[in-house]
Order: sequence, then structure tokens, then C-alpha cells
Amino acid sequence: MLRITELKLPINHADEALPAAVCKRLRITPRELVRYTIARRANDARDKMDIQLVYSVDVNVKNEPAVLARFKKDRHVQPTPDTRYTFVAKAPEGADLPRPVVVGAGPCGLFAGLILAQMGFRPIIVDRGKVVRERTKDTWGLWRRGVLDPESNVQFGEGGAGTFSDGKLWSQIQDPRHLGRKVLTEFVKAGAPAEILTEAHPHIGTFRLVTMVESMRATIESLGGEYRFGNRVEDIDIDEANGMRQVVGLRMNNGDYLAASHVVLAVGHSARDTFEMLHAAGVHVEAKPFSIGVRIEHPQSWIDEARFGPCAGHPDLGAAAYSLSHHCSNGRTAYSFCMCPGGTVVAATSEEGRVATNGMSQYSRNERNANSGLVVGIDPERDYPGSPLAGIALQRHWESRAYEVGGSSYNAPAQRLGDFIAGRPSTALGTVIPSYRPGVTMTDLADCLPEFAVTALREALVAFGQQIPGYDHPDAVMTGVETRTSSPVRITRNEVFQSLNTAGLFPAGEGAGYAGGILSAAVDGIKVAEAVALSLVGPS
Repeated sequence: MLRITELKLPINHADEALPAAVCKRLRITPRELVRYTIARRANDARDKMDIQLVYSVDVNVKNEPAVLARFKKDRHVQPTPDTRYTFVAKAPEGADLPRPVVVGAGPCGLFAGLILAQMGFRPIIVDRGKVVRERTKDTWGLWRRGVLDPESNVQFGEGGAGTFSDGKLWSQIQDPRHLGRKVLTEFVKAGAPAEILTEAHPHIGTFRLVTMVESMRATIESLGGEYRFGNRVEDIDIDEANGMRQVVGLRMNNGDYLAASHVVLAVGHSARDTFEMLHAAGVHVEAKPFSIGVRIEHPQSWIDEARFGPCAGHPDLGAAAYSLSHHCSNGRTAYSFCMCPGGTVVAATSEEGRVATNGMSQYSRNERNANSGLVVGIDPERDYPGSPLAGIALQRHWESRAYEVGGSSYNAPAQRLGDFIAGRPSTALGTVIPSYRPGVTMTDLADCLPEFAVTALREALVAFGQQIPGYDHPDAVMTGVETRTSSPVRITRNEVFQSLNTAGLFPAGEGAGYAGGILSAAVDGIKVAEAVALSLVGPS
């Protein structure tokens, strides 16, 4: 089988146009085309008056060696890559091996647990939160009633923070082993639509993620894995005999002690108390860059028209997304982050007395507004030097300030874009209605952001308005604060995925500073699960 890439057709092309384009591209007759399947579909909307669909197509043809020889110097006609997943090890039948423990049931922990279970290692998965449906009820409790459960919310519980997001399933990570394909294939087995295997920028949405997470839990349990919810790691037991540091167990918040020599640490980017505990236990932790800013909302129809012109609303395009970046005159970079077409801004705090925001979409992406993080990059050397945990303190400071400015009720501070640029507080909404719940307090966002971030965002908004007409409309709504863009720490690991100074501890995923988003976290979970398996039994 061979793969053709960058095959472009007009957006309204007829079905028969694709096989005809395949034959034309390969310079073969229709009778020589045996079959074809779409491997990937994207769109090219740079010219909104002539939007193109861009295909990668897997093709079976007669006399394939001759066709490949004819195109041997053409990088867009190559043998189809083998994307099948191969397990690196298997647990020996009847072997009395220590059971690996996975801490955290988000995307990284979920796939670490799944791969370990599929290899026969019977993992124990512990999570501080609740099963996904109970967790969903608690999360809505904050959104509807302003009642926060610090252990069961947008950040903590089965499914992790990705459950309440846009459900994006694409990443820019290097993936030569096609581990992302393994992730998507397992998601489809768990109930995701098959189109995520072919769309260039697939997404799922919150409601579908809930049922998928439940299905994958059932699969892991059927393979001998075990879940323990409501179990927060209070302390880590480290044996320091002979000058070496080796994990030997975990102490849980309910008083249990869990013996463990192989621990996958997939706690997510908001497990601040866990980061503090690890640092106190001497585990190597370092500060890393992240970003801070706001959520910005526009009517989705504005973004669709700006990006797609007369093709706005076309079923093959869906709700329009965007990605923006601007290097500011004060030396900072402002950029859009985790853009959610047709979605909502959600309360994403996990600590009492603090406000943090995030974006979420359903699979349909049919809510009134588009929203995106609009953030400014910060780094330890310039903005929070000293302790490895200084970034956490910075996050907490601005989240506490947002809580106060919002009225100390989990309402979020918000401002019209025009007022923000002009440097005056907002007193009323314009034509854009914010989606954040439990509600917003119109105010001056400069009171809950660093001055350098305010300066950078004001400059960037004007620049973005030149890239997307109407982006800097004065009635666009900005809601603060966005602080959980990524982990503020990195739990540094070595070439075999173990902590630099604590054997048996496998830092993983977004919380450890090695991923950003559902797909990259899941891929990292696979890699770490493989490292655990090889540590236990060696390669098969």
C-alpha cells in the first residue's frame, strides 16, 4: 500500500473527484486503482474565497512496485507507514511480580494503566478524586451553585483536567513510533467517533469523554487492573540505604499504606500539594516556564466569518478555530492558548478562595461563543526565581486576587476588551455575553494580572485585530484569570524515565512537565508504562 499526501480538492468537490484525483496524481487508469481509504483530511483556508480540502490517501494499485519506483523522489508518494502498536514486554505467566502503581487517572495515568494492564502487569491506579460521573456532579456544583469540592472538580478525579476541555486529540510532538495512533485507536474502541482517526484536528468534547473514560476503566479492570478512588498520596516512603534512594511505598490520606517499588506519577498540573510533598521528600523538582492571562470570548459567528468568509457554516469545516502569537515590545510573547470553538469558559479552580478559568467544548461545538486563553509567557529566572515551587506561589497569588476582585464568591473578574485597552474598568456588558458560571463581575482586569502581562496583552490585542478582523472588537469579553496553562514545575527524569534521584519513581505527563494536552499526555503515559515494564522484566 502507498500513501499520497497533500492531495487538494475544492471544498464542494463531488465524491468521485477524489478517486479521479488519485489516478491523476499517480498517472494510472481507473482500472489500475484497486481501492483507497482516507488517512487524513484537513482544510486549507488561507484563501477564504477558495478553501481547499487537503487529503492523505492510502491506496492499493496494480503493479505497486512500479508506481513507487516512478515516484521514488516524490515525498508525497511513499509507502504507507506501519502504525500498528507493538508491546515492548509481557508479564511472564504466573510470575510473582510487584504490582506497579499509577498515581492519577487523567489521560497520562489512564494510558499508563491501560498499557500495563494489556501487558499483563495488573496495575493499581489511585486517584484523589471520584469516578467520572460523581466528579461531574461535583464540578457542576461549582458552576451552578458556587460550591467547590477541593478533591473533586475540573482538575481532580477520573479523566483528569482533559475531561472538562475541548477534547483536542492532536499534538505537535515528535511521534516516530505512531503512539498517537495507538491512543486514538483505543479511544475509538471506547466509543469515540471513528472520524478522529482521519481528521487533522480531531476532538471529542466533554460528554463523550465521560463514557469513554468509563469504558476504558472497565477494560483495565477486566485485565486485572484495580482502581482506588478517594485516595490522595500524603507521603512517599523512600529507602535511602547504601546511599541510594528507592521508592518502597505510598502513604495515603485515609491511613492506608501501599507498598510499591514502581510508581508512575501522573498527578496533573494542579496537584500543588503533591509537588510540595515531593520537594520536601527530596525528590528532584525544578521550576519551569508557564503562562498567565485571561480567557477571551467572541461570538463564534464572528470567528467563522473572519476565517471562512462565504464558506462559514459549511459542514465540512465546522466551527472555526484560530492560533495567534505576537512578540511584544516589552520582550514578552502573548499568544492564544487552548482555543475552544463553540464552547464555554469554565471555573477551573481546585483550591478554596481562588479563581482560575479554562475553556470547554462539547463534540458539537455549537455553543454561542468561541473562547480561547490569551496568555503571556513567563519563566523562572525573570518572574519567580529562587525556590522550585515559586511558580506555584505566583499562581496562587493571582488566583486569590481574582477571587477577591470577582467578589469573593467564585464569580470571575471580567472586562470588555475596549475598556481593557483603554485602561478603564468595565461597568456593563456590551453585545457579547460571557459564558462563565457561576457568573462574572465587571471590573478592571489590570487589578488581577501582572503589569507586564497587561501591557503585553493590550499591544497583542491590537495586533490580533489586524490578523482576524473584529478580534479587537470593543465588546469582546475577557475573563480572568488563566493560570493553569501548564505545570509550574518539572519532576526531572532520566533516560529510563525514572526520577533523577529516586529510583522506582516515574514522573509522567503534564504534571511532571513532560506533556501538554490530552494526546501528548496519553503518549507519555504509554512511554512511561513501557519503561516500567522493562524495569520489571526486561524486553520480550
